[in-house]
Amino acid sequence: MTFTQSVAHVMRNYVTFSGRASRSEYWYFVLFAFLGAFLLGLVDRAVFGTTLVETGPGTARLEANGPLAGIFSLLTLIPMIAAGWRRMHDTGRSGLYLIYPLIVMAGIFGFMTFMVGIGPMMAGDYASIVAGASTVVMFVAAITLMISPLLVLWWLARPSQPGPNAYGPNPHEVIQ
Repeated sequence: MTFTQSVAHVMRNYVTFSGRASRSEYWYFVLFAFLGAFLLGLVDRAVFGTTLVETGPGTARLEANGPLAGIFSLLTLIPMIAAGWRRMHDTGRSGLYLIYPLIVMAGIFGFMTFMVGIGPMMAGDYASIVAGASTVVMFVAAITLMISPLLVLWWLARPSQPGPNAYGPNPHEVIQ
């Protein structure tokens, strides 16, 4: 599948979460979204200018004032998720695997909230035991959080599952 065919196919299937997406279809669309946001960011800077924002003592950053890159990113967000969902189907996995890092983050923040909430109630040695255990849990959770996006990227880069699977026929074997 060529670059233009991939972009056109993903945009035609804007909110289609069923079926399968080939590697080329997904990664060409990712390239399109990245290049589009980058180029429109340059246009934003040229047309709308930039603002120097002071972030601290002696540090500052430039912010583009234009809306074009942001609007483009919002318009391509749903098709990007849908294409990733279908890409997971192509490797024989549920599309829910795409949001695995978000599930890990929600678990970490939930655990942190729980630990902060019961902290004031603890007294004496129990507080130090809970603090020590929570440090170990947070260390393991942080490692999991670092690994989970890499795992999802690896799944997205895997070859298609040969033949039809539970999500439909192999996109390489279907004549379009």
